[in-house]
Amino acid sequence: MNSTDLAQDMRNWRRHLHQNPEFGFEEAETAQFVVDRLRAFGIEEIETGVGGTGVVATLRAGTSDRTIALRADMDCLRIQETTNLPYASAKPGLMHACGHDGHTTMLLGAAAVLAGEGGFDGTVRLVFQPSEEWGQGMKAMIRDGLGSRLGFDEIYGLHNMPGLPVGAFETRTGAYMGAEGNFRIAVRGAGGHASRPHECRDAIVAACAIVGQLQTIVARNVDPADLAVVSVTSIEGDNVKNAIASEAVIEGDCRHFDDTVSQRIETAMRRIAGGVAAAHDCTAEVDYDRVFVPLVNDATATEHALSAATAVYGAENVNGEAARMGASEDFAQALGLAPGCFAMIGNGDSAPLHSPAYDFNDDALMHGVKWFARIVRQRLPAIAGNS
Repeated sequence: MNSTDLAQDMRNWRRHLHQNPEFGFEEAETAQFVVDRLRAFGIEEIETGVGGTGVVATLRAGTSDRTIALRADMDCLRIQETTNLPYASAKPGLMHACGHDGHTTMLLGAAAVLAGEGGFDGTVRLVFQPSEEWGQGMKAMIRDGLGSRLGFDEIYGLHNMPGLPVGAFETRTGAYMGAEGNFRIAVRGAGGHASRPHECRDAIVAACAIVGQLQTIVARNVDPADLAVVSVTSIEGDNVKNAIASEAVIEGDCRHFDDTVSQRIETAMRRIAGGVAAAHDCTAEVDYDRVFVPLVNDATATEHALSAATAVYGAENVNGEAARMGASEDFAQALGLAPGCFAMIGNGDSAPLHSPAYDFNDDALMHGVKWFARIVRQRLPAIAGNS
């Protein structure tokens, strides 16, 4: 398959996936689409149902015992699309608003190139992951044997970035993307008639006081040199206009780059919630869930990623000192299995990620394919007559 034909095929695949999005752990049709394409490339070693709806395909060439893994995510978001494109989502309330349709397509394109042309000596794992958006897919795949039964020595992944020019590449060594913790604080008092507050213990008033004090966690409990964010994103009471609330629930999100910071945040949150609630003669129960771990790129793997990118994009389009991002990424779990690197490629002047107006830029597809193929051939160099 020549590059022009592949580029057109990928455009068609990407738009098909965009039109048929599936939520996390529901990607049955997407997984089948992936499997059908892989088999069309002549790839037969395919395992389905890994982590629920994940797919892992294996390509082998030559005699090397080294294995490189490449990963793409498949799930969509619960967002109502507003693009009005001819290939807009056909499923109300579901949308590929983060470009996972493009990521899946790029990895399929790389599979086509590597299966058709070879040029490497060793084993390639092609990992199509479910449920990245909620931080559960990679953990589910690991429980099903990814990294152990389906092992690898290094792993690499790409994500698109709106605002970064198409054909540009960036990453960094060390902490690159933030961890995410979700919290829920249930404040309990004693409700009653709105005209008789003296007979009640108002959970709403206590909750509001807690929200205000949560803002001191970063300011007074975290080293100023460490990036951290604590955001209250929801507060809800009994929702009765003429009754004082007996319960209020505060929910929110925390970001950081260091697990010790997470421990400080949780400890301070429990102390503040309990103490402020008690001052209002109420109680507070805190649930803190560490959904995403920090994404920390391996130094040597990042050097390899940048070397491959320089060969593909040119040094002027490669940035190895990208700014750290508070956003989280499930790929981070895979970096606990083997050294690896996660990087961004340009999506051009597009709407932001997670926007109902977002669309993956098809012009970026071949750029991703070329980098995936290059990193494999660089890390699994072919021996003449042995690829």
